[in-house]
Amino acid sequence: MDRLDFEAARSVSRRRLLTAGISGGAALIAARALGADVDLRLPGGNSARPLTSDFPQKGEMILQRARPVLLETPMEVFQHNLYTPNDRFYVRWHWSDMPTSIDVDQYRIAISGHVERPLSISLAQLLRMPRVELAAVNQCSGNSRGLFEPRVPGAQWGHGAMGNAKWMGVSLRHLLDLAGVRGGAVAVRIGALDKPLVEGAPAFEKALGIDHARDGEVMLAFAMNGEQLPLLNGFPVRLVVPGWYSTYWMKTVNTIEVLTAPDDRYWMAKAYKIPDTPRAHVAPGTKDFPTVPINRMNPRSWITSIADGASYGYDPVLPVEGIAIGGDSGVARVEISGNGGRTWEPAMLGREDDRYGFRRFTARIGVPRPGRVQVMARCTNTAGETQPMEANWNPGGYMRNCVEPVTVALT
Repeated sequence: MDRLDFEAARSVSRRRLLTAGISGGAALIAARALGADVDLRLPGGNSARPLTSDFPQKGEMILQRARPVLLETPMEVFQHNLYTPNDRFYVRWHWSDMPTSIDVDQYRIAISGHVERPLSISLAQLLRMPRVELAAVNQCSGNSRGLFEPRVPGAQWGHGAMGNAKWMGVSLRHLLDLAGVRGGAVAVRIGALDKPLVEGAPAFEKALGIDHARDGEVMLAFAMNGEQLPLLNGFPVRLVVPGWYSTYWMKTVNTIEVLTAPDDRYWMAKAYKIPDTPRAHVAPGTKDFPTVPINRMNPRSWITSIADGASYGYDPVLPVEGIAIGGDSGVARVEISGNGGRTWEPAMLGREDDRYGFRRFTARIGVPRPGRVQVMARCTNTAGETQPMEANWNPGGYMRNCVEPVTVALT
């Protein structure tokens, strides 16, 4: 990783400005060359989304929204790659006034608050610090929101608001130690360069408890999959919070503030709150339930080798492949059913690079005759949590957690 030095960062940044063709406060891009639609098969209707390759440093993606940018990864990408390629990695921004260029010479991360030594860290300094590396899935809190029934407001994602990468950076603990956290610290608030367009709207910030922030795994990452971060994925530095939903994975980080009380600002006190119930589930229409900030991910699995609603030539054996995550734990096992969940057989698991990353699975299902076949996968993590058959529901459309059936016709 020697190429990830200051001069490399500077040259890549300048090249990005040229190839992106973007500047100042203008919209990042108007998707000019939209391809054919893809059907996400969302139960609430309006399932068609255009494919586009017109965003800087991105290949063909599903366009959910142009401003702020929301790009979804097509499911076939997960079939071919354990690590999601950077140019196919999903994108989700909260505010439209996002950085369209970065001056790496002037870029700084300010560390302040309840510390002994407030600091201003340059990118050059960060790149000279001790490095950590791990694999972890970055998954939007609303991944699969479009499958909630009844439908809820928000981006109607299919399953592609996620990606797996090998992240490299500097542990947040190392930076906090350099600043000297004072006794009585409770939380760490992270801020970033994207800004709201409306005056008075709250800047996007998220906070972690002090012990979590100092666990040695939370990092300020400057590389993913052996390359520098794409601009749309947080160049030059983003927060990586393994096992937690990506609302905490702040992009283009510029501030780190140590707090003596829990963060009571909008993005922690009001936004991204989930029911304080098992699986964040409440019955549709429920009012006045207790809430907590969204936090750790739950176990999930997806079949990637066959597509829901597709037709294939009949064979008495149907090979099945897919990916699973354990959430904030490792994947213990994946089971497959070819009869709608009446019986289950163990799948064969692929390698585990890190407990927070994707893990591939394969299986073979006997099919006695042509016809429709419903295939299911369910993951159990090392904490003993298993995907349930029934989907959870909450008004935010967060943390979908259930077995995801795939029905195909074999003719």
